[in-house]
Amino acid sequence: MKFIKKMLRNSEGATAIEYGLIAALIAVAAISAMQGMGGQLESTFNTASKKMKDAES
Repeated sequence: MKFIKKMLRNSEGATAIEYGLIAALIAVAAISAMQGMGGQLESTFNTASKKMKDAES
C-alpha cells in the first residue's frame, strides 16, 4: 500500500504514463492510416500489373 501511495505522489510516473498513452495513440493512428492506404496500394499495383500484361499482348 505504501508503494502505491508513493507512486501516486511521484509526478515522474504520471509523465511516463502520459508519454505511453501518446505513443499508443500515435501507433493506433499509424496503423489505421496504413490499413487505409493498403487497399489503395493493392488497387494501384493490380491496375499496373494488368496494364503491363495487356501491353505484352
